[in-house]
Amino acid sequence: MTTPLIIDPSAVLWSAPPAERAGRPLLVLLHGYGSNEQDLFGLADHLPADPVIASLRAPLSPPWPAPGYSWYPIGGLDGRDPSALTAAAEAVLAWADEHAADAASIAFLGFSQGGAMSLQLLRLAPERVTFAVNLSGYAAGGELPGDAVLAETRPPVFWGRGSADEVIPESATAHTAQWLPEPSELIGRIYPGMGHSVSQAELTDLHHFLTLRYAAPTTAAPAS
Repeated sequence: MTTPLIIDPSAVLWSAPPAERAGRPLLVLLHGYGSNEQDLFGLADHLPADPVIASLRAPLSPPWPAPGYSWYPIGGLDGRDPSALTAAAEAVLAWADEHAADAASIAFLGFSQGGAMSLQLLRLAPERVTFAVNLSGYAAGGELPGDAVLAETRPPVFWGRGSADEVIPESATAHTAQWLPEPSELIGRIYPGMGHSVSQAELTDLHHFLTLRYAAPTTAAPAS
């Protein structure tokens, strides 16, 4: 029997103290492979001030000698297995149940592996997640029960990637480009010459996307 993954609450970085979180929208940051919770937290200064930001640490350690943490394996027989993404996403939802139940809404922003996670979370809990941001990530294959809901509701999704990204497999990018427009209100951007990273142009587009999202009425329920 596989042991459920657990998000370490002591490793979470918050943009606001507990007394200032209740009733505000929550934007959860999900880092990439081999990184940690500090990585994307540096983006907070480039994001709108409306949401509380929580930056999580992934629950797995990559094989030695890779540093940092990972949401799911990317090598070997289990590499990029959709069920591994689902297991990690369920751990994030369990964390939200316990530590963010008083948020007005919840959304996810991830880079690379974290971007794949943000989309998987949207698919697992379409009634709870208001939108997703996928920076240099991809959509996992297979079908989930929430896909049918997304096809009806089509929540906003921002997907940004570089034209020179050689990290994400072309097959994963092609699948995402084919699949993602139907179950979402997709804002897609390709940044010429950018590799597997985030550029100032992308941050500008992201800020605009988030500003519109937090100016709009909330349609999804908060975590409960």
